[in-house]
Amino acid sequence: MSNQREVFSRNLRKLLNSKGIDQRVLSEHLGLSEMAVSHWVNGTKYPRMTNVQRIADYFGVKKSDLIEEHENKKVFTSGDYNYFPTSISAGIPIEVDGITNKDIQKITLPDAIMGKWAGNKNIYITKINGDSMNNIMPDGSLIAVCPVRLDQLRNDDIVVYRKDGEYAVKRYFHDTVNNRIIFKPDSSDERFADDVVYLDDVEELKIKGKVVMWIVTKD
Repeated sequence: MSNQREVFSRNLRKLLNSKGIDQRVLSEHLGLSEMAVSHWVNGTKYPRMTNVQRIADYFGVKKSDLIEEHENKKVFTSGDYNYFPTSISAGIPIEVDGITNKDIQKITLPDAIMGKWAGNKNIYITKINGDSMNNIMPDGSLIAVCPVRLDQLRNDDIVVYRKDGEYAVKRYFHDTVNNRIIFKPDSSDERFADDVVYLDDVEELKIKGKVVMWIVTKD
């Protein structure tokens, strides 16, 4: 049992480090005391198999990744994110049908793809359609969006925004001289134009989030 505790302890520490979380976060998720998790991390106690499975589910790994020796094997972790089964226009703003909680789905993505955003519970995933961002995001690309406030944005950020009740994806620029925000396309198609919002009309504008990464499917 001693060796079993040591193996579990090593694997658990690796997963905690890979996710960048501490014992407290895991204990809160499991609804157990931080002391219980500390015993597992330090190899002084071994969890029940039901808790092993719950930990594996939390990290998006197999149970064997926790209880078996993996000295020369890299454990690949993943996370679940909210997925909105709709498409946000990468052309002109379009209406997005109202989505209720029961419509929201889950999508699992490897931490290696999500990078520093791995495990971020605020991230949601959706698609874009259209060609106004096709220099970097072809039609149908999956995008990961993190909610932000307007004052957190920097010029050249890619954002999902709502204007007059309609949604679009473009690059953000704050023109302080003329007190306006310009949403610029990034397209090989020169027919796409800037979308300009004067800050006097900012109540008509809602920033729904910053696009922090995207996944492109090549033909």
